[in-house]
Amino acid sequence: QVVVAETLNLSQLRGYRTGGTIHIIVNNQVGFTTSPTESRSSMYCTDVARMVQAPIFHVNGDDPEACIRVARLAFAFRQEFNKDVVIDIVCYRRRGHNEGDDPSFTQPKMYDLIEKKRSTRKLYTEALIGRGDISVEDAEAVMTRFQQRLESVFREVRDTKRPSDEVPYRRVPVYPSKTAAGHGTAITMETLKQIADAHTNVPNGFTVHPKVLPQLQRRAAAITQGPIDWATGELLAIGSLLVEGRPVRLTGQDSRRGTFVQRFAAVVDRGTGESWVPLRHLEEGQGKFFVFDSLLSEYAAMGFEYGYSVARPESLVLWEAQFGDFANGAQIIIDEFITSGQAKWTQKSGVVLLLPHGYEGQGPDHSSARIERFLQLAAEEAITIAQPSTPASHFHMLRQQALGERHRPLIVMTPKKMLRMKAATSDPSEFTSGKWQPVLTDPTIKDPSAVETVLLCSGRVRWELTAERAARGDADNVAIVALERLYPLPAQEIAAELAKFSNARDVRWVQEEPENQGAWPFMALNLPRALKEAGTGLDISLTPVTRPASSAPSVGSAKAHEVQQKTLMEAAFA
Repeated sequence: QVVVAETLNLSQLRGYRTGGTIHIIVNNQVGFTTSPTESRSSMYCTDVARMVQAPIFHVNGDDPEACIRVARLAFAFRQEFNKDVVIDIVCYRRRGHNEGDDPSFTQPKMYDLIEKKRSTRKLYTEALIGRGDISVEDAEAVMTRFQQRLESVFREVRDTKRPSDEVPYRRVPVYPSKTAAGHGTAITMETLKQIADAHTNVPNGFTVHPKVLPQLQRRAAAITQGPIDWATGELLAIGSLLVEGRPVRLTGQDSRRGTFVQRFAAVVDRGTGESWVPLRHLEEGQGKFFVFDSLLSEYAAMGFEYGYSVARPESLVLWEAQFGDFANGAQIIIDEFITSGQAKWTQKSGVVLLLPHGYEGQGPDHSSARIERFLQLAAEEAITIAQPSTPASHFHMLRQQALGERHRPLIVMTPKKMLRMKAATSDPSEFTSGKWQPVLTDPTIKDPSAVETVLLCSGRVRWELTAERAARGDADNVAIVALERLYPLPAQEIAAELAKFSNARDVRWVQEEPENQGAWPFMALNLPRALKEAGTGLDISLTPVTRPASSAPSVGSAKAHEVQQKTLMEAAFA
């Protein structure tokens, strides 16, 4: 698969290189029923490694000593040159792919030869005896001990009446102790000022681009005076964790600057091209901050970050998609590792996926991070899915992910247009107080008993609804409640909000996505039931307000998008 080429492409990239990797291929020359002539266009299965000029050793799998010599040579090469090296152990599969497979059905000539061939053990034993290295008795004694060991383990497993204790590999790595779940995620004003100062303490001789310098100055001022925008709130979360000694790693396509020219976690010298990372210069002994632009792929890049998060559980590890739509290029990593690794292998990961999402007229490949797919995979509280609507909410959420006692992947639908939306900013006081709130109330409602309609929503559409309500003059009888967390479904918090509006008879779920996408299918199936099971006594009927069902995430015309958006707002307040 292409992930092989993508992974090889990582080998010498800053941010991914390991000092050389030894790739070992157990080459049985057949894939279930597929022969080499049907599985590749090249002569060797290792030819893909030529792209990084890695030395390739082909070795006979029937010759154990040759395999050892090649392994030692490969290791010596890796140690000397810090480059990748490939070992192709050419062997064969004596039996079928599984108990029901007879490989002679599809590779008759090959398996006629294999049937006549003595096993590797017999060939090597004969060679050792022939050289006088061991006697026949020695060989038989080794074989007897090996078979006895197999029988012993088989009996132990067969006769065990209870599950065995947790095996050591499940306790590696050692997961760091974290603060209690209820611990506040606020920081001090001193930490805010520390992070602000870091953005204006430009190194001597460093030339900041004339268009970038004012942004850094505005950011430093906003941190202490407000209002704080999304990118600044995110950097405050990262910077505060670094001050507390927590390592942070952020990678993705254009992640240093930010796809939407919003982050500037790394600043490039206008003359030399050298980089300056302000958050690496907060104080002595701070946590390490790794921020890299990734290669132009998703599959291997996301897989690397998942693996990194497993091996370094004390770090906050973030992978960012250029647009959330592009995460589907790594769907295998999401399906097989991120959402199910805990269930399959008790393997924990705290990886964070940042997926820019929002319907803004950019077409079907630049609008949707496919919230519905993540919600379909959500079960057993194995992951968290969130769509914050304010910088402060995003800030507290990231700190909760790093400090909270639950260690699980976090999927975040991040904004695009909302990055610079004046309504979607936060005051500095929201960072020095409070904690992560999975549901945000409507702060404009003065008399809850006057509310007749409640609009439940998530993400940027909250602000679209707020603006539409203001334009219509419906501020008194329509409440807008934002779900910052979609999964695990915050039923108790939602119930507490709905209980405030005792006279509301109309509860609607409003989303920008089509009816068959977004969070609606999940909410329709789970929210009414969750409210009942939570013992709230609420029995609600949700009405969806969505775009029409669609096979594509969005329309491809900006004008058609505007028409749909207008229709959506009208339906929400109809």
